[in-house]
Parts: sequence; structure tokens; C-alpha cells
Amino acid sequence: MDGVLVSCIITFLNTEKFLAEAIDSILAQSYDHWELLLVDDGSTDDSTVIAREYVRQYPQKMRYLEHEGHQNKGISASRNLGIRFAKGKYVAFLDADDIWLPHKLERQVEILDARPEAGMVYGSLYYWYSWTGDPNDRQRDYIGEVWNYPSLTMLTWPEYLPLFVREQILVPSPTCIMARREVIQQIGGFEDDFRNLFEDQVFVAKMSLAAPIVLLKEYLEKWRRHEGSSTYLSEKVAGEEQRMRSVYLTWLKKYLAQIGVKDTRLRLVVIKALLPYRYPHLFAFYQRLKGFQQRFSN
Repeated sequence: MDGVLVSCIITFLNTEKFLAEAIDSILAQSYDHWELLLVDDGSTDDSTVIAREYVRQYPQKMRYLEHEGHQNKGISASRNLGIRFAKGKYVAFLDADDIWLPHKLERQVEILDARPEAGMVYGSLYYWYSWTGDPNDRQRDYIGEVWNYPSLTMLTWPEYLPLFVREQILVPSPTCIMARREVIQQIGGFEDDFRNLFEDQVFVAKMSLAAPIVLLKEYLEKWRRHEGSSTYLSEKVAGEEQRMRSVYLTWLKKYLAQIGVKDTRLRLVVIKALLPYRYPHLFAFYQRLKGFQQRFSN
């Protein structure tokens, strides 16, 4: 198939149970002009063997990468390693425990080709519990819609970022994203300090500030929900997700100042989002006061 080259990046750490299925979903793509960079983040199970075997079978399409000394450096550093070796015009990320639908690459390439000013596209997200084969889990599957915009709406950061910070628009899994490599390089890729959580929100915030984002209504991926995922584990550690959201928002506040964004509305949105973490008692008082005012006005 003719078309631009897409660099697909899978980072993995001890995902022997799911890795082959993720890779096979790339092999099944209707769009064939891709390369796959398999980035090993220091696996100690059979993930390394599985990845190397695929590279042996498909040497023209796939490449195995690892950190020096087979170190574990976190998901951001691992994605950045893949980006460093990527050759494609576009980059698409796939988490090692997720899968793409067969028309994923074809659809997103078509969108970015048609909108040269856009830096990134992502769509709705399929929450996939039924992979277990359990009939009860089948009932738990659902689609997280990107938002109530018409499909293929393109937003610039003054429109997009306030919604994103307030979580009024779908926060995409990297598995949903396709982005222009030149824009990724322009923003410096992922932030290595965010090893496992909120690295996706940091990346999306940076991308949105650099170029418009296209929102797609349909889903093109399945986001596997299981007990070994970093999202699930963070939910089990009391306060960990809240702590990392505070770290992320603090980073965003500094980043906006660093790149010279002086939009008052956005700065206030970030400051307000930080209130529950920096001043929990003051925020609780504010919420009670707000509730009292609403009851009084009614």
C-alpha cells in the first residue's frame, strides 16, 4: 500500500500474557506501510523472548530496542527511545496490553493527511473487560466517548486545554493517539520524570499547545482492563492517583509559564484544579459555601 510511513511504538514491561496479541493487531492492519519499534523497559519475564522472536520473523518491519544494561527507566523514557529511532511521518503508540482494530492506522492516517495543520488525532475509547471470556465481564464493556463535539472537530489549545484540565473531555490512552513526529520532536516528546502515571496527560497537554488536535467520535482500539495495569494498581494505592494529579498540575502550571503562555482563563483553570490538593481544607470550605449559596438561591 502506498502512503506515508507510520512508526508504531510498543513499550513493554513484563507483559508476556498480552504482548503477542498487541503485535498481532498491528500485523492485521489494513494499512501496511508501517514499522514497529518494540521497546523493552527491563522485562524479567518472557516478554523479551517474545519480542525478539517477532523481530526475527519480521526483520524488515520490526526492531527491538532496550535501555543500556536492560534497565527499567519508565514508560516515558521508553517511548522517547522509540521516538528517537522512529522514521515515520506519523507515530502511533500501542500499550502492550491493548489492541488496535484492523482499520486503526488507515483511518488516522487519512485524517492527518487531510488536516496538515493538526498535530494529533484521537478518538473514543473502548473499555475492554470481556477479553477474559467471562459472560459477566461482557456486560461491563463500554465506550468512553471523546465528548459531545461532532466527529472530526479540530480544536486549538485555548478551546481544548481548559476542557482537558477540568476532565470535561476524554483523556486519551496513548493507544488511541496518532501524532506527527515533527511535532513530537518539537515538544521534546514525553517527560521522563513521569514514569508510569499521568505521562499521557503531560504529553497531550504539550501536543495541544504546539498544534491543533482532531477529535474522532469512533473508537479504533480496545483498552484492556485488568489487575496488572498501572491504572488499576494506582487505584488500589490510597491517594496515589490524587498525588500524581497534583504533580501533573504543578508541572503544567510551570510549563505554561516556561513557554510563555499568559492566557488568564487557562491559568485560572489550572490554579482552580490545584486547589483540592494544595489547600484541601480551604477547598472543602469553598464547596460547602457554594452548596449553601445554591440552596439559598433556590
